[in-house]
Amino acid sequence: MKLNVTPLGNVDAGTAQWYREIAQQVNSLSEGKISAKYQAATAAPTTGTWAKGDFVTNSNPSELGAAGSKYFIEGWKCLADGTPGTWVQARFLTGN
Repeated sequence: MKLNVTPLGNVDAGTAQWYREIAQQVNSLSEGKISAKYQAATAAPTTGTWAKGDFVTNSNPSELGAAGSKYFIEGWKCLADGTPGTWVQARFLTGN
């Protein structure tokens, strides 16, 4: 079941906008859509403070590598706290 993106009752415009944004994000997240993720990027972070275990989803995945060992990068995992932290690729083989 999806959340209704129209708030019920009489609320001010700011509250209505806030509710719509949250409802849309929850609905997209439940459907697995990249648009629901605030931490999506095309590369590992190079700025900001991050904690061990943080994950940034690759917003533009593509198949990489040589024939027989092709893969795609799902995202990047932070292995050590820091600014910007220590990041590694989360790769998945495609079988191609």
